[in-house]
Amino acid sequence: MSPRAAGNGAGGAVGAAGAAEALDTRLEESLSALAAATVEAPPMSEELAREVGELAPVRTRSPRRQSVALLGLSLLYGGGILALLGMRRDLEELPRAWLIGGGALWLASYGAITWMVLVPPRAQVMPRWRLAAALSVAAATLFVAGGLMLPPSVAAVGSTYDVSPATWFAHGRGCMGWGLAAAALPVALSALAVRGAVPVGSRWAAAAIGAAGGSLGGLVLHLHCAIGERMHVGLVHGGVVVVAAAVAALVAPVGERGRRPSDRAGGAGST
Repeated sequence: MSPRAAGNGAGGAVGAAGAAEALDTRLEESLSALAAATVEAPPMSEELAREVGELAPVRTRSPRRQSVALLGLSLLYGGGILALLGMRRDLEELPRAWLIGGGALWLASYGAITWMVLVPPRAQVMPRWRLAAALSVAAATLFVAGGLMLPPSVAAVGSTYDVSPATWFAHGRGCMGWGLAAAALPVALSALAVRGAVPVGSRWAAAAIGAAGGSLGGLVLHLHCAIGERMHVGLVHGGVVVVAAAVAALVAPVGERGRRPSDRAGGAGST
């Protein structure tokens, strides 16, 4: 390399360094000017000022306390319906393993799904509604299939009838109605408890809440209804979970549309 080329290269490097230093200086001066500047916020509109003036302190949500209270109230409510209807008349003849084990499954389904919908994992805010929805599908499948495959020892003890669409509907509508009635209060309480804590208008979260209530309704039917016909036990008793979940999933968006725009914005922001 010639001395002239080397000199030109050194001069170019010095010039580039100087330009970069000048740019840094201008950037620093501009940022300092922005930091020193005082910008006044525009005045609030009357509507915004009114909304801010109506704000009130809100207590922090306590999911575990809510879930325990909800479970207790719902069980008392279900027990009241069972006391009104009466226990099944074939209790003494039923296999104890099926009576106690089946009741425990219904109760565990209600408690587990409700807990997942209401209580988030540690150090998180969002409840485990996706897991609750998956468990709801598994529970519905188990109860419907379990009823359709009712053990012969249980089917022989319970009362039966000649199955046809008309007789199945005549015997099933009462149980379906009482099962959904038992599910109504738990579903309503759970929906109020998770308002603003799950994605707005989530059909899957609503379906999980409905399935939990349907499990409590199925428990009431398990202890009340003495019918041992498989289609009835599977499609009506187990079907209460499916129907309650479907109704809750359909009603959830309707209830969401009925809320005020400010409520929807607040619910979305809390997630």
